[in-house]
Amino acid sequence: MILRPLGTLLLLFAAAIYLTPSTANALPDTIRVDVPEKNRQQGQFFTVRVANTSSKPGLWFMERSYAMFRQPDSSWRALVPVENLTKPGSYAILVRTDSLEQKVPVLVKPNNRKIQYITLDPSKQGIKATETEKTRVKAALQTESPEKLYTGTFLRPSSGRTSSLFGLKRSYNGEPVTSYHKGIDISAPEGTPVKSSAAGKVILCGTVGEGFHVHGNTIVIDHGHGLTTIYMHLHTIKVRQNVPVQKGEVIGTVGHTGISTAPHLHWGTYLYGTSVDPLLFEGKQY
Repeated sequence: MILRPLGTLLLLFAAAIYLTPSTANALPDTIRVDVPEKNRQQGQFFTVRVANTSSKPGLWFMERSYAMFRQPDSSWRALVPVENLTKPGSYAILVRTDSLEQKVPVLVKPNNRKIQYITLDPSKQGIKATETEKTRVKAALQTESPEKLYTGTFLRPSSGRTSSLFGLKRSYNGEPVTSYHKGIDISAPEGTPVKSSAAGKVILCGTVGEGFHVHGNTIVIDHGHGLTTIYMHLHTIKVRQNVPVQKGEVIGTVGHTGISTAPHLHWGTYLYGTSVDPLLFEGKQY
């Protein structure tokens, strides 16, 4: 029998305890945070990926937290919006796990959108959004479903020319600027088909008769992972609420309802309830 000094035995015992499987599983993560494009304009978004962690990471940008979603390769991802009125400058994206923290410096640049002067027909002047439409639209656009419902590229939802860009500051009838355009306008004749830009689930169908005085007849679709799309000023609605839709499925027709100067489709894309430029999605996949 080989005798060992007491000090050696104590060290071996301590090492055995430290290397037990239960303790090994609790070792700190070695996270990898990837933000491919660190310079983004107002109204765009950062793609944030986190790998090498088994637990769901926490993510913060401009003091707001954003849910991250599990990907097929076991990484985590979030499309983090930059609100259109964000002050240009240097910021940081913060990622935390139970044991680690990492900051990624990012830059927000101005998009230099101009002021759009709009003259409303006297019958449309003075129309205000009702509490019904404000509450229902806001709640729908803030949907963060854990399942990703869309695949592939995003479609342009209607034929026609882009008559107004995202982010334009707006003055109505010569009044001071109080808002900006939270989507793009696609000019088309009344009755032109409107299609879902990607697969998802209809989570709102609102009509003028229900109090949608500003938005007009409106549809909101949830695509999962914090992404929603909105279709406004419709003439008709051809889908029902809480029903799945496929990419390219006709959901309504172009109209002139709500605050609208001519028949057109207002198409908006939202991440975590914040509007971002729809042209970032048209013909692209994420």
